[in-house]
Amino acid sequence: MSQAVADPQVDVDHTERAWSMPLNEINPASRDLFQNDAIWPYFERLRKEAPIHKAYDEEFGEYWSVTRYEDIMAVDTNHKVFSSDWTHGGITLFDAAEDFRLPMFIAMDPPKHDQQRMTVQPIVAPNNLKNWEGLIRERTGIVLDSLPRGETFDWVDNVSIELTTMMLATLFDFPFEERRKLTFWSDMTTTDPKTLKGGVEEKRGHLLDCLEYFTGLWNERVNSDRPGNDLITMLTRGEATKNMEPMEYLGNIILLIVGGNDTTRNSMTASVYALNKFPGEYDKLIADPGLIPNLSSEIIRWQTPLAHMRRTAVEDFELNGTMIKKGDKVAMWYVSGNRDADVFEDADKVIIDRPNARRQMSFGYGIHRCVGNRLGELQIKILWEEILKRFPKIELMDEPTRTPGCFVKGYTYMPVRIPA
Repeated sequence: MSQAVADPQVDVDHTERAWSMPLNEINPASRDLFQNDAIWPYFERLRKEAPIHKAYDEEFGEYWSVTRYEDIMAVDTNHKVFSSDWTHGGITLFDAAEDFRLPMFIAMDPPKHDQQRMTVQPIVAPNNLKNWEGLIRERTGIVLDSLPRGETFDWVDNVSIELTTMMLATLFDFPFEERRKLTFWSDMTTTDPKTLKGGVEEKRGHLLDCLEYFTGLWNERVNSDRPGNDLITMLTRGEATKNMEPMEYLGNIILLIVGGNDTTRNSMTASVYALNKFPGEYDKLIADPGLIPNLSSEIIRWQTPLAHMRRTAVEDFELNGTMIKKGDKVAMWYVSGNRDADVFEDADKVIIDRPNARRQMSFGYGIHRCVGNRLGELQIKILWEEILKRFPKIELMDEPTRTPGCFVKGYTYMPVRIPA
């Protein structure tokens, strides 16, 4: 691709600090550590010395960090003890305000979770993915052919956001010319209100605008005679979803927007970043394009677009020798599990022919495993098939700007250039 881009050096002070500070002072939920890509030595130490670790954050309060692959699996597959239900706090370390909680099926326990998930699952059935492949490829080609040559541009906005937003608009049968609203609402959902001039009220206002817009679409679909194979139509007709309260409808819409946006969008950006960072892997890809499907899995592992999911213990439980008490908040750090050297050799490196890349845990496990994981992988696969048809290389011009916060692990800007 390009000449090797120097690793963004994890600041030496961070490495020294991670291994010298008292364990009880380590807070892996620090937004600054994520934004500066400096979290890795802290997770490495926790995996080695305190894999079940009690931490404190000014915003989130006390919580348990689970950082090893096998322990994360144990929590994620035990929904009877470790609840994701919104009534216990939901799926992020952030506790929503009592008067603005958004129930959604990922933040529900069975049986309601299962019933609502089954309502939308058909949209990512194998037949649908096969039908969409041609459309995804056509759009990908158009976007790539529109990119400038010989000048710097932002890959995040021009490619990653554009392609994922097109797909989201298709999934919802959303007005195509207004599709960037979906990106805005996705970003607003995961934005820390402290970064907004209007704070919590501004964020709340934007999300209520989203509800108003989607309520209009709901009313159109519920009164329509056409079959409809989009997410809104499915929700209007599903036995478990057709009578949802407004905030539950908004919650599920937000879930589907963020789920369809962040994983794919940030993995698309990460793939270009990684193949500049590890240029030998790009040489492998040129030599054997058949590695593209495995590349998709490896990039999703290495990037881990959603850094954590939260659970709340509903009873006392001993996890790997540590007693978790009823009511305790537990963070499953997928981002750490995906770098666990006991599972992934040379875990900090991208290795596109890694034999066990599909063991990545970015999509979660158990009943809450990401419903759209195959669609995300397909979009990344097609992107790289189309890139290899067109460009000898995509050069990273500078380090990307990363999202602040410990939930979405992504990029807001990445300057690249395609040689003329």
